[in-house]
Amino acid sequence: MRQGSSGLGPLDRRYPRAGRRDVMHRHEMLHVRGRSVAWVPPFLLLVAIAVVDYHTTGEFRIVSWIVLVPGIAAAICGVWGTAVFGVLSIITFTIADNAWPRQFQTGLPDFILVAVGGVLATLACAVRVRGERRALHMRDVADTVRRTVLRPLPTSWGGLEHAGVYLAADAGARVGGDFYDIQPGPNGTRVLVGDVQGKGLGAVETAAALLGTFREAGYHEPELADVAARLEERMLRHRNYTAALDRAEGDRFATAVLLGFPSDRPGAAGCGPAGFGTVEAVVFGHEPPLVVGPGGVRPLPVTGGLPLGLRELDPAPVRVYRLPLAADETLLVVTDGVTEARDADGTFYPLAEDVARAVARDARAAEPARLAVVVRDGTLRHSGGHLDDDTTAFAVRRTGRPGANAAKGDVH
Repeated sequence: MRQGSSGLGPLDRRYPRAGRRDVMHRHEMLHVRGRSVAWVPPFLLLVAIAVVDYHTTGEFRIVSWIVLVPGIAAAICGVWGTAVFGVLSIITFTIADNAWPRQFQTGLPDFILVAVGGVLATLACAVRVRGERRALHMRDVADTVRRTVLRPLPTSWGGLEHAGVYLAADAGARVGGDFYDIQPGPNGTRVLVGDVQGKGLGAVETAAALLGTFREAGYHEPELADVAARLEERMLRHRNYTAALDRAEGDRFATAVLLGFPSDRPGAAGCGPAGFGTVEAVVFGHEPPLVVGPGGVRPLPVTGGLPLGLRELDPAPVRVYRLPLAADETLLVVTDGVTEARDADGTFYPLAEDVARAVARDARAAEPARLAVVVRDGTLRHSGGHLDDDTTAFAVRRTGRPGANAAKGDVH
């Protein structure tokens, strides 16, 4: 499972990618106080074989087992380390074998076996290291794609406190079709969380196209309905593009939640009752957000429209909901990787109940950073760490001040 986050700070370092180990050189896995100890196992094996051979009878010689030493080194050491053990194996074999009377010596055949074994082990190690370097390079490429799709978000970006957790079902892919972003602008701050239907590079490409449009439209368009229309248009254009390439993605769509936090300057439309602000919401076939606060958990009272890319089924304009939101309430948006996570009995993860219990135990669990961790840990615990789909949880709430980025209308 893979995790990407914004606004988690130290929590992000405490909870690395749900325990799935990144590709790395195997000899780098054996470190003590920053120093590699990968040489210790083959060295101990070399010494043990020599000592045991010395203390056995002439009818039972095991010195030829030294051929195992460079083989072990090839699995955990670097190329030069393996080559050194290959040479040490030949030297140790020669000394140990010549220490015996001629009638008990294993002779030239076993010497050739040890020498050839050292050469083959060194070549095998070179192939292994080359494959690991290629895997590391591909990981770096995937990380670059991930940072492009799920870009790092500054703390309190656009006057919003936020935290996001992304867990990829395919640990090797490191990024999938789930996406989220925040875009501040002169008309307030907009948030987009969504899930592209399907998997693979096609889903990543679609997510990138939608995010690119959101970052521009979220900044320039004065109304949230206009941002929604631009997203729908971009989805249709992208489908036409993939169809022109004869790619079998003609029916691809995306579910999403589009949120707007209007400017809370005095007299602006975003001002609600005392202690409240206004949130605007458009739902594209997605699970409605949950409102999480010290008082409990409730769904945001919105009804979902059609997913992006299916507007031809109902060409009516999208509906924008404008609702009050308390200053201490957090909006939680998750993808179906959370709501459809199952345990061993096939029971779906009870998201709302789990979050409500966490808030009842500690009201601070409603804070975005803590809330994202609660959802992530609950999903992993319920599913036993086995994810069938990409999983995203994104929590956001106002910081209580407009924020420099929102006031200036910066685009990033």
